[in-house]
Amino acid sequence: MFRGIVAVVVFIGGVIGSVVPSQAQDDRLQASRQVVRTFMTELKGKLEEAVSQKGPAGAIAVCRREAPDIAARLSGETGWWVARTSLKVRNPGNEPDAWERQVLESFEARRRAGEDPSTLEHTEVVEMAGGRVYRYMKAIPTGPVCVLCHGGDLDPSVQAQLQRYYPQDRATGFAPGDIRGAFTLIEPLSPGD
Repeated sequence: MFRGIVAVVVFIGGVIGSVVPSQAQDDRLQASRQVVRTFMTELKGKLEEAVSQKGPAGAIAVCRREAPDIAARLSGETGWWVARTSLKVRNPGNEPDAWERQVLESFEARRRAGEDPSTLEHTEVVEMAGGRVYRYMKAIPTGPVCVLCHGGDLDPSVQAQLQRYYPQDRATGFAPGDIRGAFTLIEPLSPGD
């Protein structure tokens, strides 16, 4: 829905959006974190289950089918746009827009400077086609289950599944502690927000 639309910065605000966050800003931040926690918990559980039942190649079907379904359900429940993106995408439909790319690059710089990837997040209110929106991104650290399909030394069955479903895959070569990508949320704002 919003992918590929260039955002113009209206208000840059680090993690929360102003020096002294309003209650509305704090509520929005907490709601964003909850959506991401839900997405992350559900996806990780499904991935771990698939790996235990079908091996690493079974996890590819989860990311291919279940992750978009979780994102769509959360989008419907919240009225926001909920997705994942990365600097090295597997699915070309998850390519970051210019704003997301800038945030992902800042996450990488912060990680290289020693920040813990699991703490990296960013919020901003920006102008997009159709009006002002609240944007939130939360880094996805690469964990042990991630490297089964996103690492550097992949099982041949994983390689075969990737070639079948993602012939243009760029999402390999990750190690634990790397930033695999980020959850990304867009909430349309009403004029008074």
